[in-house]
Amino acid sequence: MSPVIRMREITAAVTREPNEYAVESVSLADPEPGEVLVDVRATGVCHTDYHAYTSEDTSFPVVLGHEGAGVVEAVGDGVSTVSPGDRVVLWVLPSCGDCEFCRRGDPYLCQARREVRGRMMDGTRRLSQEGEPINHFYAQSSFASMAVVPERQVVPIPDAVPFEIGALLGCGVTTGLGAVTNIAGVGSGETVAVFGCGGVGAGAVLAAGAVSSGAIVAVDLDPETLATMETIGATHTVNATEADPVETIRERTGGVDYAFECIGRPQTVRQAIDVLRPGGTAAITGTSSTPPAEIDLGRFTKGISVVGNIVGFTRPRVDIPRYATMYLNDDLALDAVLTGRYELPELGEAFAALDAGTGIRSVVQFPEGA
Repeated sequence: MSPVIRMREITAAVTREPNEYAVESVSLADPEPGEVLVDVRATGVCHTDYHAYTSEDTSFPVVLGHEGAGVVEAVGDGVSTVSPGDRVVLWVLPSCGDCEFCRRGDPYLCQARREVRGRMMDGTRRLSQEGEPINHFYAQSSFASMAVVPERQVVPIPDAVPFEIGALLGCGVTTGLGAVTNIAGVGSGETVAVFGCGGVGAGAVLAAGAVSSGAIVAVDLDPETLATMETIGATHTVNATEADPVETIRERTGGVDYAFECIGRPQTVRQAIDVLRPGGTAAITGTSSTPPAEIDLGRFTKGISVVGNIVGFTRPRVDIPRYATMYLNDDLALDAVLTGRYELPELGEAFAALDAGTGIRSVVQFPEGA
């Protein structure tokens, strides 16, 4: 006899076509072996969500959201790393735990996320409505009051970390933190430029401020964002609507040791490479919609390096607790990065602010027991 699958009704933002969503009651099945049921309390609003929300290529219907934080409600068979009642961050990238990349400690290179698009790791779904399946997003779908997530994506954090701060560590901000600490390994006195100061760029500025006593130049279009960057570590700022970033950075620093491109646009990719001093390194955070960028190959005669930034080369069970502890020790001013709080029916407003480039990072919050 097949086991009885228990369903519970939750509230979720269901996107059925581009640029339209509705807050609906949907069914969520209990976690299967190796999965965790989480009572979601906050979820970050990321450009990756917005791209899926507006794209014709998304598999609809879908519940988006991939930067969740909450409390473990229940666990499936075989789960050993978390227990009911644990406060957790939901990490963005699924990983299989068994491929070459996972075995060597590089889960961010695991290709499982491409194989499970719209589904869980076993190829099935936990979300449905009146018997019709609803697609998952990054095996998480945390624009919902509850989520079932693979155990490898569920990371315990200290109870003292607020849920909205935990949500910041689920993808974007951690991508910027890891770019500085894991990919570049910025050292004391080395100089840094950050292009684009949303969630990823703000994370890079925060991390650079924590490890470097050299110049840290933040480039953005929004004056309020740049003012915030000065409070969290930037020694210089450049408003790209008022000055040429490359010329300004060269004048102020003579060229930087590290440049972090955090937008995924050809123009800023070229700028990040052009501001490097000889031997410098540019870390590029691309997106699935990034158009090709033309690069002056003559720059490579200066011994520069260009590396792709995949979620900050994050090892979630190592890095997320480390960043959470740094926050609690007042070494990462994550509160300054959180500039917008919304409820689930206001998700459209959060997306509009993201598209307009206002604010740095916002979250959707769920009241306890929602």
